[in-house]
Amino acid sequence: MTDARRSAEGWGRRAETLAVWALRLKGYAILARRERTPAGEIDIIARRGRTLVAVEVKARRAETPLRDLITEGQWKRICRALEFYVARRRLDHLRLRFDVVFLQPKRWPRHVPDAWRPS
Repeated sequence: MTDARRSAEGWGRRAETLAVWALRLKGYAILARRERTPAGEIDIIARRGRTLVAVEVKARRAETPLRDLITEGQWKRICRALEFYVARRRLDHLRLRFDVVFLQPKRWPRHVPDAWRPS
């Protein structure tokens, strides 16, 4: 692994930790981090009341337009991964939601609830 890749991975892990704490402060219970399924990985799976939330964490060192950070293909992968998670744990009685937490240096994490809905 190159030094640049190792640095980026470290920054991503720190960003996920900050996102977890921001979500906890908002009343979310964190069920899983970096959950791997046959369809892909979900950064954070959280629950608040009867809502199960798949959270994608995006950390950037510089200003980036939010709409450019997550592609349609990434959303589809996250949706399929959450379907696997729900089926494996029999959580189909919960409402599903897809959120994003954006992080940039020297700023509080920006949580965007219900950022995307499957079509």
